[in-house]
Amino acid sequence: MISLAALLFAAQAAPAPAPVATPMLSQAQRDDLTCGAAFAIIASEQERGVTSALAYPTMVTRGRTYFVNTAERIVTETASSQEAIGAVLTQIVQQLQTDAAQSNDPAGVLDAIMGPCLEKLDAAVPVPPPPSMLQCAVYVQLAYEEVKGREGDSSTARDLRTLASVLESRARDDMRDEGLSGNEADAKLIETREAAIAKETARDPGDDATDIDFETCFNMAKPAEKR
Repeated sequence: MISLAALLFAAQAAPAPAPVATPMLSQAQRDDLTCGAAFAIIASEQERGVTSALAYPTMVTRGRTYFVNTAERIVTETASSQEAIGAVLTQIVQQLQTDAAQSNDPAGVLDAIMGPCLEKLDAAVPVPPPPSMLQCAVYVQLAYEEVKGREGDSSTARDLRTLASVLESRARDDMRDEGLSGNEADAKLIETREAAIAKETARDPGDDATDIDFETCFNMAKPAEKR
């Protein structure tokens, strides 16, 4: 499976890969691949904190899904190899980067195509419903455990532990308001945690995306506004 990271690495790596047969693409297919390439560039810039890229929706998950699904679909439609479609994507990325480098408005090069590309993204990979307080409590707790296992009692681990505690407390409040007993709330937390772990375990090892919107979760953990 082609990934965003692999694409960007291929676009910048040297020496050039061995030539492969260039597939015959329709304009629609090339446009779809151009959007995938644009999403890959934006995702990379978002990870590096580039201001212009941060104005777009986060591309780490939805952009990756669009990119992978589009590449695999066009592999099938054209009866081409992944290497051939990957080479086309690499060429598109390189051309976009060259155009940006030669432009007086580098960010404008991507801005010009991102409008219609975002419409394609919304149609192909709809925005998922926001996570519940319970889901956030579970996923932030799992994130804390992962970071603590990797970094020990780091400041990031402590921050995540605090957020997870706040979210769990609020999730329990919500469940109590729904009429659940303490034992029923415990059972629901365990069930949600086990489902999350099973889903993450089943994920492809090379897929470091996640289905949870952590930004929404962090906002849920903010102190309530005083009236």
